[in-house]
Amino acid sequence: MRIIFTGGGTGGHIYPIMALIERLKERNLATDDDILFVGTKTGLEAKIVPAAGVNFKTIEMRGFSRKHILSNFATINLFLKATKKAEKIITDFKPDLVMGTGGYVSGAMVYQAAKMKIPTMIHESNSVVGVANKFLGHYVDKICYTFDDAAKQFREKKKLVKTGNPRSQQVLNLSATKVDMQEEWGLNPQIPTVLVFGGSRGALAINRIMLKSLTRLEKKPYQVIWVTGTYYYKEIEQKLAGVDYGNSIKVLQYVKDMPALLPKMICVVSRSGATSIAEFTALGVPAILIPSPNVTHNHQMKNALDLEKAGAATVIAEDDLNINNFISSIDHIVLDRKYYNEMSQASKKLGVPDASDQVIKVMQEISQ
Repeated sequence: MRIIFTGGGTGGHIYPIMALIERLKERNLATDDDILFVGTKTGLEAKIVPAAGVNFKTIEMRGFSRKHILSNFATINLFLKATKKAEKIITDFKPDLVMGTGGYVSGAMVYQAAKMKIPTMIHESNSVVGVANKFLGHYVDKICYTFDDAAKQFREKKKLVKTGNPRSQQVLNLSATKVDMQEEWGLNPQIPTVLVFGGSRGALAINRIMLKSLTRLEKKPYQVIWVTGTYYYKEIEQKLAGVDYGNSIKVLQYVKDMPALLPKMICVVSRSGATSIAEFTALGVPAILIPSPNVTHNHQMKNALDLEKAGAATVIAEDDLNINNFISSIDHIVLDRKYYNEMSQASKKLGVPDASDQVIKVMQEISQ
């Protein structure tokens, strides 16, 4: 099966594709030469995809502006140029299927493929459907989704297939890797451990609340791994110089093998991006979610509230975050075993352990 994948801008548009590529190759359904990823030069995909050895091409595209209406004429012109380049890429590659996961680049690629009568599909990993996917829902053959709230936002009900996020299946496989917390960081594997992180770059609000909470956290009967992110690590390292916060808190810049670490955590504190949620629910790890307010349509808050409604997470809005609700939320999960078990079970119910295979089944059906 020859496939063009397209999506970009954020990890939530990229990681589901990378998980699918890995699974397709595991099942011998596609080789490296059968797969092409189309993104932009400026998006996160331009770093992640080539580094993974996946064939990568770019087209120029940008989103519509609500503030500067006149600039949208240039955007429309850019879209038309992008569809022409998309047509050439499709003609040259001759795919059996084109699949998009969101981002404006996917709008041009998938739309053009549909016009050319190539089988098409999209995957929506968030609870709030992005502009590109809403637009493409009219044209594609199938719409895969993760959250039930997303399904309500598509008019094309007959096209909908609930598959979950492909990252869920991938993280279950990756979590089989062994991580020795004692050997790597001097932490006792017998003591409950909490993971606090805000993504690869880090999250300012989460790092600030950790700085304020250190003296209280060091007295707790649990350990904390605090991943500051690459952007904030040096600043935090300077602020912690000479500060004695005991041996129960480990401050790290980055954890390369996060899926291997997650099963050892009693709970996790993080943002609520689609990829993170797919990882937590796949493994049944209770979460305290502090959604980023700086995302399109506040989709992280909607993602988080879906988990909270299911009993799998506690949500704290960034504006409401303080030492008391931060620490008490952790305490409740770690120190109340009944509550922990209920959250863990609720989280696992949301996870889809065969999400990649479910998406691949849809791919096979529409490309035959």
